[in-house]
Amino acid sequence: MNKIKVLKLFGVISGAVFVAFGSYGCASEEKSDAYGQFEATETSISSEVPGKLVKYTISEGDRLEQNTRVGQVDTTRLWLQKEELRSRLESVRSNIKSIEAQVEVRQEELALARTNLKRTEALHEDGAATGQQLDNARSNVQTIEKRIRALQTEKRSIRAEIEATRTRIEQVEDQIDDALIMNPVTGTVLTSFVETHEMLRQGQPLYEIANLDTLELRVYISGAQLPSVKLGQHVEVLVDKNAEENQAMDGKVSWIASEAEFTPKMIQTKEERVTQVYAVKVRVPNPDGILKIGMPGEVNFN
Repeated sequence: MNKIKVLKLFGVISGAVFVAFGSYGCASEEKSDAYGQFEATETSISSEVPGKLVKYTISEGDRLEQNTRVGQVDTTRLWLQKEELRSRLESVRSNIKSIEAQVEVRQEELALARTNLKRTEALHEDGAATGQQLDNARSNVQTIEKRIRALQTEKRSIRAEIEATRTRIEQVEDQIDDALIMNPVTGTVLTSFVETHEMLRQGQPLYEIANLDTLELRVYISGAQLPSVKLGQHVEVLVDKNAEENQAMDGKVSWIASEAEFTPKMIQTKEERVTQVYAVKVRVPNPDGILKIGMPGEVNFN
């Protein structure tokens, strides 16, 4: 069949279809205002500490609640570090007790030296003590005062070491807490990347999770449509029910781009890709799990 015959045949069929639809008072199928795909905020959960994954209870498709325990990294090395730091802390505490005892002894010596200095000064005024004896008494007081100051400086240094050791213990305890893997958000596990008994690096992704109770349909509208779209506006969302029918759902405009962009390649034809449009997100409740990430959808703003 040549090209002319094909065109003639197509014209006959088109005319028949037009007449058939015309008998029902409808000349063509109505089009939606915008088209796009559903998306969700995907959160990647990573290991906060390195080590062997000794427990992991996650499977793809699992629904997890917030603050659910889902795994455990081996903490043997951390516990040993903590015990070593505790032993060091006790040793440092014993040193400071020894210094405090030395300070008490030096304080008693200083009191005695000051008493002797006063006595020597009185004797020197009466001519009963020489200048050398007075100088020796003063020097003794000054020497003991310097020793006390040195001990007090050492005591402050040990106290600083005690605080540093306590801080280090708290850091190790925090790492031990981080080794307990807790799910931070409510949602459905999309992808799991690890298995039990694997060795983990710090920051290594464990799984991805997203809350699928509400999805967002990202669509693109022209500048002419922009004035009729408002934040918080309730709209009609259409998704495929079957091969021939759509299912209508309620949606709400949650975000409108402030700047225009070129239409993404996967959305429109080559001719339309060069047109600048505005991205819009429509939030759609998904209590029955009908909507899926990447699923196509349509929007009618009026």
